[in-house]
Amino acid sequence: MIKKNFVSTALAGAAAMVLAGCSLIPTYERPAAPVPASYPGAQSAAAGASPVSTLAWQDYFTDPRLAKLIDMALANNRDLRVAVANIEQARAQFQIQRAAQFPTLDVAASGSRSSPNPLRAAGLGGSVASTYSVNLGITAWELDFFGRIASLKEQALAQFLATEESRKATQISLVSAVASGWLTLIADDQLLAITRQTLGTREESQKLTRLRFDSGVASEIDLRLADSLAESARASYAEQRRLRMQDENALALLLGAPVPPEATEGGERGLDSVAPMAELPAGLPSDLLGERPDIRAAEQQLIAANANIGAARAAFFPRVALTTSIGTASSEFSNLFERGTKAWAFTPQLTLPIFDAGRNQAGLESARAGRDIAVAQYEKSIQTAFREVSDALAGRATLGEQLRALRAQTEAESVRFRLSDLRYRNGIASALDLLDSQRSLYGAQQAAVQIQLAQLQNQVVLYKTLGGGWATR
Repeated sequence: MIKKNFVSTALAGAAAMVLAGCSLIPTYERPAAPVPASYPGAQSAAAGASPVSTLAWQDYFTDPRLAKLIDMALANNRDLRVAVANIEQARAQFQIQRAAQFPTLDVAASGSRSSPNPLRAAGLGGSVASTYSVNLGITAWELDFFGRIASLKEQALAQFLATEESRKATQISLVSAVASGWLTLIADDQLLAITRQTLGTREESQKLTRLRFDSGVASEIDLRLADSLAESARASYAEQRRLRMQDENALALLLGAPVPPEATEGGERGLDSVAPMAELPAGLPSDLLGERPDIRAAEQQLIAANANIGAARAAFFPRVALTTSIGTASSEFSNLFERGTKAWAFTPQLTLPIFDAGRNQAGLESARAGRDIAVAQYEKSIQTAFREVSDALAGRATLGEQLRALRAQTEAESVRFRLSDLRYRNGIASALDLLDSQRSLYGAQQAAVQIQLAQLQNQVVLYKTLGGGWATR
């Protein structure tokens, strides 16, 4: 009795293993990160510091004007909608592939009538032959002994997870782009104000130089130079207005809606009115593997390519498909469900590849090449992330000093312009000195605003490159 129970248990276990199938997917090993252990010139983050990826964007971009724009973009941006739809499509593809592991149960009903009746010669039936049947069964269910279908399911699952990570990466890029676009718009308004002020100053100098020319005090060279600088300021003002409108259009595309007027209101101080952003810890390059959705997406693509090798390997082994049905069949429709009309069929099918002109081998080689491509893409994504963070850290280390120097230069040029203007009005300095000081002041003011914009945008980029932007409250 004990021996009989043991044999029954062993047979049941063997049957379960056969039905579960085996996996020919290679053991996955994450490639080593092909980057240095630390960022150039960066200090290590303090112990216990929270990853930047967990910092909600509302806690980093604290300016209410910007927060409203980001909310609008998350609700209306079409690229983000496409990313969400891609997730749903990938989920459906995974469910389709997963369903292939289970048998499909169908009900089939058929009927036919034909003439002449081949059995009439034997005295059976009339001149018309009739056949009716109703069957419940399974059609061509592949028993996944070697894990081919399971490998394809794992591939579809990894593709789905990669799509989800890509959606997060799309949101991170969107939040960063909206913040940078808004800062650009604020800087445009500040540059417009500077250009407008410069234009007014040069027009006043132009009038004064003309009066002095008419009085015979100034030369025609001074007059033409004043005219040239005034027209140059008008051209710059027109160009700045065009750039401002184009930047607003670009921001509107990100928002999926027109830019509200209040988005740039209250910014009389220009970029100085922007709410400050927190100082971010750089961490280590190895942290990027878990914090950057684009790297996680590349790794899922690598896992999918690895699973595809398992499916290609399984193609070398036999395939067993099962078709079975049970139902009723009768030559009379009225007797279809009577006693004695039961019908059943059991049709297993075994397919063993013998000669395919190298098709299966080519499929395996293609799958291995796909994995090599995925490995290179994964490593490239890590290297790209390392470079982006390193660039942002380099900007953080140097842009502050550059901005301080340019502001000091602007202040010096402002004093120089006031003194030149005073000397020119008193007839001590030439018009050339005055106009040269105007030109230098305008250039220094523009450069200071542009570097301040670069510094703020660099903070946005650092937040993005460290994986911040998809966490929300």
